[in-house]
Amino acid sequence: MSCLHIFDMDGTLLKGSACLEISRTVGVLAETLDIEDVWSKGEISDNEFWVRCLPLWKDLTDEQLDQSFLTSPWLQGVQSVFADINSRNEKSVVISQSPLFFVERLHAWGADFAYGALVTPGNSAGAERLLTSRDKLKIADKLLSELGLTYDNCVAYGDSLSDLDLFKSLPKTVAVNARKPIRELARVCYEGPSMWDGYSAGRKLIEDHAGGLTAPRETDRNN
Repeated sequence: MSCLHIFDMDGTLLKGSACLEISRTVGVLAETLDIEDVWSKGEISDNEFWVRCLPLWKDLTDEQLDQSFLTSPWLQGVQSVFADINSRNEKSVVISQSPLFFVERLHAWGADFAYGALVTPGNSAGAERLLTSRDKLKIADKLLSELGLTYDNCVAYGDSLSDLDLFKSLPKTVAVNARKPIRELARVCYEGPSMWDGYSAGRKLIEDHAGGLTAPRETDRNN
């Protein structure tokens, strides 16, 4: 039986957020934290967050973007998780509200599909370029249909309200260092520094459904 593994990125695969890591690299972390503060209080919309943040990155280079990606605080074992999924001929997708130009770098680590906000450094975003919780479910539905799979053949891993529709709809869900609303909806919860261990919890859900698929391999689990 094949399977689709659906991952959020910020807070799930990555501690914190890609936006903060990019801003740290280009030297505008304090300004971005100020924007995030008013956004987290509900004083500005998601779109306004980008309108204020993107101009701070107008001089972002590919080299800086590569640096921010490689030095970001990823959970342990992210590359090993994708490698294990690939070794089983299963599929993985990362669906994030962070910029696609950052998310798509996970292809190099083995992710099959990547989706993110269609925003550009230096330019303001339109709301139609952003991904909502509902959009995440629509993307998952589309991929499952294209792969000939059902909800029983996928596992979602997430931590925040952007994963709410996925966790309300899918039967196999893993909350990874998650907020309360996601923990309450999840089939299982994982708290800790290892994505490999969170992924192992997801494999257990598959095994319970299929009656004994093999557990993830131990080789290079901390890569």
